[in-house]
Amino acid sequence: MRISLLALALVVIPPAQAATPRPAPPPAAPAFTYADLADLAGISPIVADVTVVRATRLKPAQAPGLAPGFARFYVEGAVQALIRGAQGLPGQVSWLVDLPLDARNRVPKLARKTRLLLLATPGGRPGEIRLAAPYAQFAWTPELDVRLRGLLTAMTAADAPPRVTGIGNAFHVLGSLPGESETQIFLRTADNRPISLNILRRPGEQPRWAVALGEMVDEAAGPPAPDSLLWYRLACTLPPALPQTATVELSPADAAAATEDYRFVMAALGRCQRNYATP
Repeated sequence: MRISLLALALVVIPPAQAATPRPAPPPAAPAFTYADLADLAGISPIVADVTVVRATRLKPAQAPGLAPGFARFYVEGAVQALIRGAQGLPGQVSWLVDLPLDARNRVPKLARKTRLLLLATPGGRPGEIRLAAPYAQFAWTPELDVRLRGLLTAMTAADAPPRVTGIGNAFHVLGSLPGESETQIFLRTADNRPISLNILRRPGEQPRWAVALGEMVDEAAGPPAPDSLLWYRLACTLPPALPQTATVELSPADAAAATEDYRFVMAALGRCQRNYATP
């Protein structure tokens, strides 16, 4: 049978239907900064490399306080390595974790043999642990493993910098040349070990500053390296401005100079970046 061109012209071709847009993927969780990990490590007596044996989703009635958009799991895992834990751990441990649902409200999967890094505290029963924070369960990666081990080593070293609790007195003296001066700001620490900030200004030179971890100022000392434990102790603890109590015994001119030098130190330290709330 022959079909005329006229008949073909009368065939109605329906317009193409628009493709159903796919839901946008959930935003990626922000990366953990040095400060985030140091915050967690500081409150976690247990740090373990664990492989998932079984993950069971709990019913809503078994998960009081569960936030909307999350699912709670009871997880059992085999301990591959105890990175920190003075009391030790059995070969298998259990814990609870809340995981976010995806963009389609589907339950996340925590597959068997998934390797995790946990920062935790002891639970109420043998073999039970509790995450130090809701986000203290990490997918294991070689980079994170090295990063955590380095941080824990620095925290437990004999010469680890003390935890700073506040600012003591500040002193400012003029040098023998015009424009030369030195400021020393003493910090308070949790174990009363001495630590001070020292700022030296010389005419025609950029200001120099250093941290002294003792009674004497080491001429070779300098600022702490970024993302180091000493940097964290300072940048994430010190107030943004020098308190007036630190300069109460100084003249107005010396107090102003010490305040400016402290501002210079804080700018040099940089911001203590945290992507997660302090646990």
